[in-house]
Amino acid sequence: MKRIVFVFLVLVMALGVYTSCNSHEGEGGTGTIRGYVKLVHHPDDDYQLIADTIDAAKTDVFIVYGDEEFHGDDVETNPDGLYQFEYLTPGEYTVFAYSTLATGERVAVVEKVKLERGQVVQVPTIYIHDGKAYGTSIVKGKVWGVYFHNSEYRGEGWAYEHRVYLRKLNEAYHLDDVRVGLNGVFAFQKVLPGAYEVITYTQDANEVPSPVIDTVTVGADEVLEMVPDTTFTVRIQV
Repeated sequence: MKRIVFVFLVLVMALGVYTSCNSHEGEGGTGTIRGYVKLVHHPDDDYQLIADTIDAAKTDVFIVYGDEEFHGDDVETNPDGLYQFEYLTPGEYTVFAYSTLATGERVAVVEKVKLERGQVVQVPTIYIHDGKAYGTSIVKGKVWGVYFHNSEYRGEGWAYEHRVYLRKLNEAYHLDDVRVGLNGVFAFQKVLPGAYEVITYTQDANEVPSPVIDTVTVGADEVLEMVPDTTFTVRIQV
């Protein structure tokens, strides 16, 4: 009888140790954490600043168990951008993937989730970014053209191919220039913080050009509309 009681106590203690070892976040449970990663590509020299969003295949995704300092596991997304961590115990988890800035620096995109016993948790989609125009300041605006030929009005519309200049405030020469895109948009990318003038030119009836100027102050990693809710309007001789 004593031997039976002793074996019973050993089993209870072993079960207690097992339960204790599995009372924290990590593997050894029945829960699942899953989600998708999307890649947003920011091509350089894109006047329209249209980002291309695709499934982030073969992308590493990391998971942190509870409040641990280092990630406990990582998986690679499938062709659809899907990742999945299985056999997890209840608790709080952190899931993240990396974006890459134009400078090459990697920035973690983080989602935190809470997992119950046996639960399948769908993590909000993680959007990661890459491309030369990501993680840099962008100054953009639009130009509307009013067209004349020998002082005769010929119509108006977005000033496609019209040139726009960027100059540091109080400096004599411009540091960059771009042409206006099909829908009137121009954009200066990878602009350092500071005060700038954006300059384009209009013409009078004698085709004499004169500058049209607006000023802007650029902070870090901003996309700035040059003239909110409006555009530059220029007269163009054709």
